Amino acid sequence: MERLSTGVGELDRMLVGGIPRGFFVAVTGEPGTGKTILCIHFIAQGIREGDRCIYVTTEESRDSIIVQASQFGFDFSESIREKKLIIIDALMGVKEEWSLQSLDVEELVDRVIEAKKVLGYGRGRLVIDSMSAFWLDKPAMSRRHSYFVKKVLSKWDFTTLMTSQYAITTSEAFGWGVEHIADGIIRFRRSVRGGTLRRYILVEK
Repeated sequence: MERLSTGVGELDRMLVGGIPRGFFVAVTGEPGTGKTILCIHFIAQGIREGDRCIYVTTEESRDSIIVQASQFGFDFSESIREKKLIIIDALMGVKEEWSLQSLDVEELVDRVIEAKKVLGYGRGRLVIDSMSAFWLDKPAMSRRHSYFVKKVLSKWDFTTLMTSQYAITTSEAFGWGVEHIADGIIRFRRSVRGGTLRRYILVEK
């Protein structure tokens, strides 16, 4: 089975070499635990390997993702210019080529497919950060929305990371759709013990 490196060596070892090609992986955890950092490394590794890379950001702007990537030495602006990467901005709501006008899963899928066509044939990496944004006001729809996204995009040779937020106060997910349909689950957790902040990564599926 072909596996794709996450760009994080220790996590690759936990995953016995990386994420199996074509898998949809749920990346869950509270805000600030490192989900977006993992997504950035996953995309940066894909760019290095010549994959077609698409990053959908719903809770931060495109510019914010580019700046965060630069802090790790990744030049996403150059990758965009070289047509190795497309960042779809679903936060700002501006009318431009690679943006979403609303948090609608059908519009999301359409834009991702358009982006893949532009980037061309070949192995693809997709990040949706985060899927939770698509059902914050209707959590009962989380399963249906997640299933629709997986069903349609599975035909386009994507290996996908989909992040899902957990509430800080309860550590409960905003809907269970992502985990329900995921081929794998990577969970981020943190705790304070003896005055020391500790972060954990759990591979649960």
